This record gives sequence, C-alpha cells and structure tokens, in this order.
Amino acid sequence: MSRPAGQVLAGNLRALRELGGLSLSELARRSGIAKGTLSQLESGTGNPTIETVFSLSNALGVPVSSLLTAPAESEVVLVRGAEVEVLSGTAVDLRMLRRLDLADTVVEVYDQRVRPGETQYSPGHTGREHVLVTEGVLRVGPPTDPYEVGPGDYVCFPAAGPHVYSAVDGPVTSILLLEYPSTGDRPAIGVHGD
Repeated sequence: MSRPAGQVLAGNLRALRELGGLSLSELARRSGIAKGTLSQLESGTGNPTIETVFSLSNALGVPVSSLLTAPAESEVVLVRGAEVEVLSGTAVDLRMLRRLDLADTVVEVYDQRVRPGETQYSPGHTGREHVLVTEGVLRVGPPTDPYEVGPGDYVCFPAAGPHVYSAVDGPVTSILLLEYPSTGDRPAIGVHGD
C-alpha cells in the first residue's frame, strides 16, 4: 500500500531542506511561503496547492517529483488513478502519475485537468513543458501569446518564463510532461534564491 501524499511530501521536504543546509526561515524567505505553513507541510498536516509545491521546487532547485514521489518498491509500477491525490491550483488539478529518471533528465508524468472560468498562472520554472490535449480546447503558453490546442494536439515550450493554462469553452483533460535537467536531487541552493 502506498503512503499518503502528505506524508511523502513531509519526509521529502524535510530531507531536501536539511540536505541543502536550510533553516525553515531561509526556505520561507526563498520560497515566499510562510514559516508556519512550511512547518505544517513538514509535519504532514498541511494542504499544499500547485503554487506551493512549485515554489518549493524552485526554492530547493529540484523537480516537483523530488517532493511528491516515494521511493519505488518494485520493478513493476501500477498507478491507480483513484488512489493518486489531486494537487489543485486556481484552474488546474494535477495528479502525478510517474517520475522517470533518464540519464541527465527527469520527466514527470501528470494527468492534468483544467477547469473553465479561471486561469492558472505560473511565474516560470526550470525545464520544458509538454502538453497533449485529450479532451476540450486549452489555451497554454506565454500570457501575451498563448497557443490554442485541442484534442490530439501537442505543444512543447520552455517553462522558464511566465505561462498560463486556461480552458477555452469547457473542461480540458490533458497529459502534462515536465522535463527537467537532472540534479541528482541535490538542491541547487542559491541558484533560485533572490
């Protein structure tokens, strides 16, 4: 049986913070997340949003999956969608299905649902985003010139700059792949800090 996502995040967050030699106060400063919230996340009692997890990923210099993935227990990986916790943001619900470590690259595989009526904004992060729409019409990419993609369409773009996700007419179902350079899961302390 798998560990609940909150417990996985708690253990990984504490380990990565300690590996980087960061206090809770310093991680709060770098991530823009309140120290009390970080304390709750490390104790497994917090309820993180997409924005929170991506802020932590950027502050620690690691892929999101380094925070959300438990170590593999078997050679066979079977993911039951109903058992994966949803990470929600303003307009997007993500379920991380898999992390793939490929030589010098980490790829995270997500089931992504975009709710109509809101826009999900990302200030940017390392890597590239790959999106394959399976249902609905999605507006995605730079806020000033997003791409419109429908069922069967694929788009890939650098994720370093600001980007948005919004459903055009109704709900959108898509597969999101986040591609990062591998860091060996060692925090790149100082690289993303202000």
